Order: sequence, then structure tokens, then C-alpha cells
Amino acid sequence: MPVFSYKGRSTRGDMVQGTLEGADSGVIADQLMNSGITPTEIKLSRNLRNKASGLTLWQRLSQKDTVDPLELMLFSRQMYTLLKAGVPIMRALAGLQESSQNPTFTAMLQDLRESLDSGRELSTAMRRHPKIFSPFYLSMVQVGEMTGMLDQTFLRLYEHLEFEKDMNERIKSAMRYPMFVVIAMAIALVIVNLFVIPAFAKVFDGFHTELPLMTRILMGFSNFMVQMWPLLLAMIIGAVIGFRAWINTVDGRYKWDRYKFSLPIAGKIIFKGTLSRFARSLALSFKSGIPIVQALNTVGLVVDNEYMRSKVEQMRDGVERGESILRTANASGVFNPTVLQMIAVGEETGDMDGLMFEVASMYERDVEYEIKTLSAQIEPIMIVALGIMVLILALGIFLPMWDLGKAALHK
Repeated sequence: MPVFSYKGRSTRGDMVQGTLEGADSGVIADQLMNSGITPTEIKLSRNLRNKASGLTLWQRLSQKDTVDPLELMLFSRQMYTLLKAGVPIMRALAGLQESSQNPTFTAMLQDLRESLDSGRELSTAMRRHPKIFSPFYLSMVQVGEMTGMLDQTFLRLYEHLEFEKDMNERIKSAMRYPMFVVIAMAIALVIVNLFVIPAFAKVFDGFHTELPLMTRILMGFSNFMVQMWPLLLAMIIGAVIGFRAWINTVDGRYKWDRYKFSLPIAGKIIFKGTLSRFARSLALSFKSGIPIVQALNTVGLVVDNEYMRSKVEQMRDGVERGESILRTANASGVFNPTVLQMIAVGEETGDMDGLMFEVASMYERDVEYEIKTLSAQIEPIMIVALGIMVLILALGIFLPMWDLGKAALHK
């Protein structure tokens, strides 16, 4: 179906323009008049769904079929602003489609408009794009449609996505420093064994004397790495590929996600960050009026940790059996006594959404504190590790030279 660009004036006399899809210009004019716009110009435009046809082969191959989380966050904010201002949803989507620079996002908006035009609800239309809209997002939009508070729903989704983005960035920043330290030490170890020790080994060969045990161990390990480095590299690559294949299995992902919570230093940051996202998602579901069983089900799909998801599903099953949230939360074994007490108060007062927001804020503050003190926690470990490396190198490399110097002095 062809796409027409139009210009017109609203009932207040403001100039408006955009694009609409229809059989001919008469249909477009009728649509505009029904929406309160007096058209002044209607002309045929290039079909927006065929925008990608002008792309080069490289652009087509590199084009992603997903949408960046930041784009979805901005989409939620813009939808809230437009709906709150009284802009009809079809016009809001058309305006966002026209301003979009991402072909995938543009095609998605076009599909939403077509679905709405055929009589579908917005949440139903969004379900056609599972790679863009999560089950939690869809549930929130569906509740917003049922309650007539779609604009407020998009605002809450924007705040939720902003929180998720901030929390993910904090956890990544927390992991970045220890990973950098480990990688730097590994690179230093490889350089020393492949280049430094072999250079000293040539000097030691000229001593024609028995070398200390530590020196012989270092030279033997260095010779092994020099001769077998292709095999070691292949083993490392194989281990990485095997690990990625293992965590893509159901059992492997569950065990790895559970182990991540036990990692030294970083584990507690990941654990508290996951609980913070869970609590905020659940609070947002309660505040939007989603039934508790459905809320736990959708939140379980949102949590990006299989071990935590199993605990949420355990809570959901308990609530379905008629148990209280406090009892199921206590049985899950992931909440501390303070949080359990807050859940108990929330059930008694009927303010579960407010108390869960407090739980999320508490865990968020803990994550922020842990990240700020991360350097102080890692520095002692790094200093000890570097000290051990220097000690081994000193004993293995400089001790023979020291012995040679003492022998020369005795002569």
C-alpha cells in the first residue's frame, strides 16, 4: 500500500505534517479530517518499508535485527510525552517513524501502525516483535490499555529501562577493573616466559654450573611454553568455545548463574544488582495493577539469571498454592532478614509496591557502595599477586647471577 506525505492544520491552527498509508489521497484526506486535521497538501511518498532497498550490500549485511536498549528507552519516553499531550496513537507512531534513523526500528513502527489500523491492540501488535519488546514490557502495555493509563505506563517503562541501563553499566564497571588486572597479569606472564626467561637462559648456559631449583623450574616451564605455545593457544580457544557452549545449555546456564553469585568480590555486586532489578520490576508490576501471579511470572522472564529465575518461579508456584509472599520469599533463601521484614510489613499494610521500591533502593545503594570500594578491596589482592610474581622471578633469575658475582669476588 502506498505511503502519502501530508501537510495540514489542526483545529487550533497549528501546522502539522507527517506520513500516512492508504489506497489513495482521498482515503488519506478522510483519515486526516476524522482526526481533526484539515489537509493542505497530500502527495505520494516513497514507501517507508522499502527504505532498506537503497542500502548497499555491506549495509544490508551489517544491519541488525534488534534495537538498542537506548532506542527503546527513548521510544517509551516519547510515547509518554505524545500521549500525555493528547496526540492520537497513530499520529504519534507516524511521527516517531518519520524521525527514526534505524531501519529496523522504522520497520517495526510501520508494522505497529498497520496492526493498529487493522484493529489490533497495541500490546498485541508489539507481540509480533519479541526481539524488541520483552514479556515484561508487553505485560505493562497491556495493563496500561486495560486501565486507560497508557501514557503513565510508558513513563514507568522509561524509568524502569533507565534503571536497568544504569544498573547494567554499574555491574559492568565493577567487573571491568578485576578483569583488566587478571588479563594484564596473564599477558605479563606470557611475555616473561616467551621472551624474558629464554634471554636469561642463554646467559645461564655459559655458567657451566648447577643452577638453583627455582631457576630450573622457571626455565623448564618457559621451554614448555616456547615449544608448545600453539597447542596451549588451541587449548585456550577450545576451552572458551566449550565454556560458551556449556553455558548455552539449560543446566550449564543454571550452574554458571548460581556460581556467579559466589565469585570473590564481584559476586556480591552481581547478586545485589540482580535482586535490585527483581525488586524494582516487581514493585512496578504491583503499582501498575498486574496480578501477583502474573507479575511474578513476567518478572521471572525479565531477570537475566537462570538461578534467580528458578527462585522467582518457586515463589510464583507457592503463591498459586495459596501461600503468602513472605512465606515463599523466605523459602527461596535469597533474601536477608531485613528484606523479609519489609515484605511482611508490605503484606500487612497492603503497600507491597512501596516496600519493594524501598528494597530495590536499598540494594541499589549497596551496589553503589560496593563499586566505590571495589578498588580498595582489589588492591591488596593485586599487590600480593604481583609480589609473588616478583619474588619468583627474583629467586629464579637473579639468584644465579648473585651467586656468580659472589664467586667472582672470592677469586
